[in-house]
Amino acid sequence: MADVDTADAVVQGAAVKITITENAQGYLRDLLSKQDSEGIAVRIFVESPGTPKAECCMAYCTRGEELADDVRLEYEGFAAYIEGKSVSYLEDAVIDYNKDRFGGQLTFKAPRSKVPNLGPDASLEERINYVLFNEINPGLAAHNGNVSLLETYDDAENGLTAVLKFGGGCQGCSAVDMTLKQGVETTLKAQIPELQRVTDSTDHSQRENAYFK
Repeated sequence: MADVDTADAVVQGAAVKITITENAQGYLRDLLSKQDSEGIAVRIFVESPGTPKAECCMAYCTRGEELADDVRLEYEGFAAYIEGKSVSYLEDAVIDYNKDRFGGQLTFKAPRSKVPNLGPDASLEERINYVLFNEINPGLAAHNGNVSLLETYDDAENGLTAVLKFGGGCQGCSAVDMTLKQGVETTLKAQIPELQRVTDSTDHSQRENAYFK
């Protein structure tokens, strides 16, 4: 097993714990050394954190592209910036590089990336995803269904709105309007009082897997 190097920093009172193995560090050093930009680093973040669609990402980060709340971690020969809002979702994450006959592959395992996190500074999206993940989707799973958050917006006409998308047995289901109004919307508004409207953007003309047709 490769030796590991666990970066441990503190941001907003929380420890940043992410492991980049020696093999992965060597790969990243070599990769970054081939880039023309001086001082180039890597930036690590999670897209759609706290949801089933969460995806761990790594990108080049040229000097000046880092954000104010990014956490800079120093490794031998390069730096890594951890997106501030992704810190809690990257706890216990491991980045490794496995060599094979075709060259090798960088792997990224983050066991907490899909787990909703409802800390004191949780965003509106995180709070909605927490309710969907813990209270609503377990019930919909009985009908092989699920619902996810697409976006939120706030305007003068409709107020604070959450746009959802149903999937599985809920897509095309004849009872989805009742599920939305009496189940999902009621639960979300009870948990998040400032939320004024919940809408459904699902294409319900697709009914192949609908629970009620």
